[in-house]
Amino acid sequence: MTSATLPAVAAGKSSSVRPGRILLYVVLTVGAMLMITPFLWMMLTAFKSDLEIMKFSWLPGELRWHNFTEAMQTAPFLRYFRNSLFIAVGETAFTLAVCTTAGYALAKLPIRGSKALLSYFILLLLVPFQIILVPLFLIVKSIPLFGGNNILGQGGIGWLNSWWGLIIPLGAAPLFTFLARQFYVSIPNELAQAARVDGLGEFGIFWRIMTPLIKPALITICVFQIEAAWNGFLWPLMITTSDAMRPLQLGLAIFAQNPAEIQWPYLMAGTALATLPMIVMFVFAQKRFVEGMANVGIKG
Repeated sequence: MTSATLPAVAAGKSSSVRPGRILLYVVLTVGAMLMITPFLWMMLTAFKSDLEIMKFSWLPGELRWHNFTEAMQTAPFLRYFRNSLFIAVGETAFTLAVCTTAGYALAKLPIRGSKALLSYFILLLLVPFQIILVPLFLIVKSIPLFGGNNILGQGGIGWLNSWWGLIIPLGAAPLFTFLARQFYVSIPNELAQAARVDGLGEFGIFWRIMTPLIKPALITICVFQIEAAWNGFLWPLMITTSDAMRPLQLGLAIFAQNPAEIQWPYLMAGTALATLPMIVMFVFAQKRFVEGMANVGIKG
C-alpha cells in the first residue's frame, strides 16, 4: 500500500465510523437530559414561591434563598442530619466488617459447600427487600433481653425505636458480600501462601495482606451503603416512633403531611440540601467507584 492511499483509507474508516458515533452521542445526550431534568426541576423549585409553583413555570421570578433557611427552621433538621449521618456511618462500618470477612472466607478458605453458599448469596440478590420487611420487623421486635423483652423475646419492643434496629438489620447485604468475594478471588493465592510460610495467621493475611489490595471494592461498598442508608425511608418509618430517632428522609416528609397543601418550595429546598452530601461523596470517590464496578466480574 502506497503512502498516497493511506489518507484515503483513513478517510473511509472515519466516514464509516462517524454515523454510529454520532448516534451514540445523541443517545447518551438524551439519556443524560432525562436523568438530570428531575434534579434540575428540584433545584429550580427550591427558589420559587407558592404562586410560581401553581403556574408551573420552569424559571423562578426571583431567587428566594430564604426558602432554605425557613425550611431548616420548620423542623429540627440538624438533628435529622445527625441521625442520618450516624446511621450511614454505623451501617457502613458494620457492612465492611461483615461483608469483607464473608467475602474473604468464600474466596480463599477451604470451606465445604462454598459454591453452594455462593449460589445462595446470588439467589438472595433476586429477593426484593419488601418481601423480607415484615419477617425482619418481627425478628427485630423479638430480640431477647432488649427493649423489655425476656429471654424468649417476649414482653417488650426489642430493637424497635433504637439505634440497634436502625443499623444492624440493614448492615449486611448479599450484594456487598458477592462484590468483596469477586475481588478477593482476583488476588493470587501465592500471596496468602507466602504469608502462611512466614507464620502469619489467617486473620493477619485477611487484614494486612488481602484487604489493602481491594480498595476499589471497599470504596464501592462504602458509596453504595452510605447512599442506601442516607436515603433510607421505609425501614426507619416502620421501627421508629420517636422524633429523636428519625433520619433526614422522614423529616422531609413533614412538608407533605397534608396532600392538599404540600409545601413544595420547602420540600425541594430540604431535598436539595439532603442531596448535596451524596453528590460531594461521589465526586471524591468516583474514580475508585468506577474502577470497582468495572472489575467486579473480572474473575469467577
